[in-house]
Order: sequence, then C-alpha cells, then structure tokens
Amino acid sequence: MATVMIIPAKKQMGNTIKKPEEKKLRVAAYCRVSTDSDEQETSYETQVSHYKEYIHNHPEWVLAGIFADDGISGTNTKKREEFNRMISECMAGNIDMVITKSISRFARNTLDCLKYIRKLKDKNIPVFFEKESINTMDAKGEVLITIMASLAQQESQSLSQNVKLGLQYRYQQGKVQINHNHFLGYTKDEKGNLIIDPEQAEVVKRIYREYLEGYSTKKIAQHLEKDGVLTGAGKTKWYESSVNKILRNEKYMGDALLQKTYTTDFLTKTRVKNSGIVPQYYVENDHEAIIPKDIFMQVQAELVRRRVVHTSPSGKRRNFSSNNCFSQIVYCGECGDLYRRVHWNNHGCKSIVWRCITRLEPSAANTTCTNRTVNEALLKEISIKAMNEILLDSNSFIQKMQENLAKAIAQSGTPSPAVIQKRLEELQQELIAKTNRRQAYDAIANEIFRLREQKEKAEANLRGQKEILDRIKELQEFIKEQSSNLTEFDESLVRKLIRSIQVFPDHFAIKFKSGISVDINE
Repeated sequence: MATVMIIPAKKQMGNTIKKPEEKKLRVAAYCRVSTDSDEQETSYETQVSHYKEYIHNHPEWVLAGIFADDGISGTNTKKREEFNRMISECMAGNIDMVITKSISRFARNTLDCLKYIRKLKDKNIPVFFEKESINTMDAKGEVLITIMASLAQQESQSLSQNVKLGLQYRYQQGKVQINHNHFLGYTKDEKGNLIIDPEQAEVVKRIYREYLEGYSTKKIAQHLEKDGVLTGAGKTKWYESSVNKILRNEKYMGDALLQKTYTTDFLTKTRVKNSGIVPQYYVENDHEAIIPKDIFMQVQAELVRRRVVHTSPSGKRRNFSSNNCFSQIVYCGECGDLYRRVHWNNHGCKSIVWRCITRLEPSAANTTCTNRTVNEALLKEISIKAMNEILLDSNSFIQKMQENLAKAIAQSGTPSPAVIQKRLEELQQELIAKTNRRQAYDAIANEIFRLREQKEKAEANLRGQKEILDRIKELQEFIKEQSSNLTEFDESLVRKLIRSIQVFPDHFAIKFKSGISVDINE
C-alpha cells in the first residue's frame, strides 16, 4: 500500500511572491463576404467596423487584428489569403482567440471547419461564433459545430446545384456567356454582346491563312513573335498551344459549344473536360464570325491530316514538319516513304539534297531503298516546270478539275446537311420533352448521335466539293495573274498549289491540291 508524506509549507514573514499582471486576451476577428457586389461590399465594411467596436468594448481584450477576405467563396480555404494568414498568426502564438459572425462565414465545408477548429484547439485557441453563440472550447462546442457546419455545407451544395440548373437553362435557351478579356479577335459592346475587334481579327485570319499554307503551329507562333504581334492577353510571347487553341475554337466561325468542362466537386471546384458525362449545347450563329465556316472546317480537316503521321514501309512513324515548303510532300516512288532534307558534303562539295528516309535509315526488316538523291535546286526546277505546263494548257486542266467536281457531287449519296439539321431540331424538342423517361431519352439520344455523324459526313462531302471549286478558282487566278511562264521559284506557290511530289528514277509525278497531276521527265 502506497504511503503519502505531507511536506508542510515554510513559514513566511510576508508574501514575497509578486502577483503577475493579468495579460489581456489577444483577440482577432475574421469576416468574409462571398461576392463583389456593392451590397456585399457594404456588408464587408460593416463587419470590419463591427468587430473593431466589439473588441474595444471588452476591457480584457486587445485587438490582435482583423482578417477579412472580400468576395471569396467559403467552400474551401485555398484562395482565402487573410484566413490562411490568420491561422499562421495563431500557430505563431500571436493570437489567443478568434471571433467570427457565424459558422458559414468561417467555412461552408465541414471538413475544413473541423480541421481548423481542432488545429486551433491544440494551441488552446477558442473560436467564438456570434450568431450561434458557440465557443469551441466548451464541451458541447464541437458537437454543435459539426451539426451547424454540415447544414452550412448542405446549403452551399444546394446553392451550387441551383447555379448549375440556372446555367443549363441558359444553355438550352442558347444564351452564351463568354469571357472576352483574353479572347483574341473579340470584345464586347455596351449590351455585353460579342463584337469583332478589327485589328485583332486580322491576327486571327493570319493564323488560319498561314496554317492552310502549310506552316506548323510552331512556325506561326515564331512568325507572330518576330513581328511583335500581341496575344489576346496582351503578351509578346506566343506558344504553339495558343495557336492550336485559336485554330480549334469554334467561336471564330460564329458558333459556341457550351459546357466543354464541368465541375466534379462543388467543394474543391475541380473542373474536368466534358467527354459526354453531362450534356453539351451547340449554338450556331451566336455572334459575328471572323473565319468563314468553310475555312474553319478546312483547318479542322488539316489538323486531323497532320495528326495522322506518315508511316514508313518499315513501320516507323514520321512526324509532321513544315520547316521547308517541300517538307512532307516529297515521296519516294519506289518504297513510298518520305524524302528528307539533308545538308550534303560530297567530297568537299556542299549542297542541299533530298533523300528517301528508308535509304537514310535502313533496317533489318527492309532492304535499303536505292531510289535516287535529288538536289533541292532540281525540286525547285521541276515545280516551276509543272506550273508552267498548267499555264501552257490551262483550258484542259480546268476542264479536268470541273469533271472531278461533277464526279464528287455524283458520288455523294448522303442527304444534305440542311435536311439532317431539320430532323435534329425535331429530335431536340422530343429530347427535352422526354428528359425524365430514360428509355425514350436514350433512344432519341442515340438517333441524335447517328444523325450528327451523318451530318458531319455530308458537310465533309460539301467541303470536299467546295475545296475542289476553290482550287479551280485559285488555279484560274494563278493563270490570270501570269502574263508569261514562270522563271523564278516561289515558295508560297508551292505551299498554295502543290499537294505532293513523287520521285521516280526517271521522272517526277506532281499532284496539285486541285486533284490534277503532271508528270515531268528530265
């Protein structure tokens, strides 16, 4: 059994222990408003004023700072700079107590709310919520806080859902909201409608034009940067990705695809690409176009063509390049592989030549190609000869192209895009009416997907026909502009007119973008 020994206090002649001065409680206040509207701004200023007076009216308290986040959501704390600074001050031992209006002002996320309350509790720092009259250091405090914070989170979730429904309703009505601040080519009028910025629109047109002329997105970015052209954000630095986004943005042809991304979690605000998880809404002719639809669709087709990289006979994939006007258009007539530009030093004689890549990169699976090496000067020469042949016999070439156009129209067996579009509009109405009937909804949705594919095919056929027509016009303009045969090489004409050059041991086969071909013998 344990024994207890009492040690008596020593007799004192007087109390020599100095009574410490009672330190005042260092109290900080946190306030937040959730929007930037004038009404909420007044609320924000009122809260700051209130807490200054509130702390001043408690003699045992001293103001340790007012931390206020203006116009920031409470669903997470990542962007609440003042909130995070206040927590840091608490952890540093500079604050003894925190007061705030309510749990919803402190946090709308239950996990965040409890996380920071417990973090402060570990430092013996209470949080006092005025509205609920809860002190987190009380025994019942955490239970009440958990309940109240959960309700606040549900309120925030409900609000988020209402916002989503409101957006979907606007989407269904075709009401488009676009942030134009960094949107190259457009600005807004006093009514908030998108209008063209003429100077910036020329930059957009230039990007589309250069891409169709054969330049890569990297080259276009370099050209723009070299010429001091500003981006939509007013920067001088251009990136390939920026050019790529401009080439793919349907808004430049006057349309708008809505709900390209969606929020997966209202707490974290995480947004991901919409790959069919939630409905999308396509609004045609929403605003004035900078790029005609046929040009925009030509660019989309070219984007796809360049994505499908050339595969050599040995199975190697060849990436797209546009460093030279002959890049990706010179093919080997023997093995089918591309020709590559090479700086050649043949016994001290330097020159630029083009050689079959299979010959440059022989593999065990394939016999090395023996097709000839072609001097770049010869490629330029045969390009001029091919164009001059067209000039010499322009009528027969134009007639041949017109025959190609008639053939393309005759082979088109799909309904016109206008007929398909009419049926799509009818299905849209049926889809909205049967939203709550899952089986009927799915059947209509599948029919819409099928018709959309059919419409894309029909539009592709029309684009192919129009491209042939455009090439005929281009060739006619080319012929009209030339008063005599070409004598000098023009790189821009090669990019504009020639689709491919096949190299054979004894001749070249030049295929023009209009679909006609010319053989050039040496």
